[in-house]
Amino acid sequence: MSRLNTIADGMSALKNAADTGKSICTIEPASKLQGAMLRIMQENGYINGFEYVDDGRGGQFSVTLNGRINRCGAISPRYSVQMEEIEFWETQFLPGKNFGLLIISTSKGVMSHEQARKAGVGGELLGYVY
Repeated sequence: MSRLNTIADGMSALKNAADTGKSICTIEPASKLQGAMLRIMQENGYINGFEYVDDGRGGQFSVTLNGRINRCGAISPRYSVQMEEIEFWETQFLPGKNFGLLIISTSKGVMSHEQARKAGVGGELLGYVY
């Protein structure tokens, strides 16, 4: 399997595992960016937890699911988004107001769209989950 977009591969692995009712999902190869996205998802209650497993190759994440993911995915291309535009992108990718979250890579680290709005920063859209 070609690994052109590891974030998209990881998000689709999460969605497929959630759709089939599995409690554990493996994402490989692991990356710092993927780990940061998983941390945001854990902080917002979409997954129970995750841990890094060193397999001697690219490493992998073992993710414990809790059944709260309806849909998740990577946003490609990674659109640049200013703080004022966050609401527009919410309507593009999320089903309703105050439901789900966008994951944004900012100059202050990876954060949810709500955290970015509070911090007053924009960045690049990485993915969404609801």
